[in-house]
Amino acid sequence: MLCLGERVSEKPVSEALEKLLAAAKRAAPSPQQQEEQRRSFAYGNTAFENKLITREMVNQQAEAIERERRERRGR
Repeated sequence: MLCLGERVSEKPVSEALEKLLAAAKRAAPSPQQQEEQRRSFAYGNTAFENKLITREMVNQQAEAIERERRERRGR
């Protein structure tokens, strides 16, 4: 059984991979990427419980929520 923080393999990580991992840790997703991830998460969690949920339904609700937010801000 692995303990938290324990490595699965003791093979050394290449320098190129170390650089890629470091860059990935510093990367910040764009607002569009965050929204896509949020919708994907919502779909995955709701469709798991209810097979009638579609991506289109999630997109429609996300757009309705955004319209409501804009209206509250007066835009």
